[in-house]
Amino acid sequence: MIAGCSRRKCATRKPVPALELYEGGCFPQLRHRVQAHPALGARTRILSAEYGLIMADRLVMPYDRVLTECRAAELRPRVTETLRLDVEMSGPPEAVLVAAEPIYQGLIIGALTAQNIRPCLHLVDDARDWAAFSAVLDTWGWS
Repeated sequence: MIAGCSRRKCATRKPVPALELYEGGCFPQLRHRVQAHPALGARTRILSAEYGLIMADRLVMPYDRVLTECRAAELRPRVTETLRLDVEMSGPPEAVLVAAEPIYQGLIIGALTAQNIRPCLHLVDDARDWAAFSAVLDTWGWS
C-alpha cells in the first residue's frame, strides 16, 4: 500500500516516523488502521515529494515541497530503485494500492513498469477518499 504525502504535517523539531508526520488526506484513518493491524505498517509506503518512496516508520522532518513534473522527474530514478530493492527483499507484490494524486501514481506506475512488475493495481486519485482506500484494504483482510 502506498499513500501520497500530504501538505499538512505535524509541527516538530525532531524527526518522527513518516506515518506520524502527515496529518492530511487519509493519514489519520491510516494510522488508526495500522494500530489495529501492525503488520500493515510494515507493508505501508509513503510517496513523499521530498523523500521519495519511503517506509512508514522512516524518521523524517517536516518540509514544504510540492510534487511538480520537474520534481517527479528528479525522483523517478530514486523511486524506481527503492521499489527494485523492495521487490528484491520481499518478492513482487500481487496487488498494490496507491492512494495519491495522479502525478504520484505516475511515479509508481513508472517504477513498476521499469521493473516489469504487473500487480493488480488499485488507484485512488484522492488521498482524502478514505472510503475507497479502506474498501481495498477490507478486501485484503485489513478491516
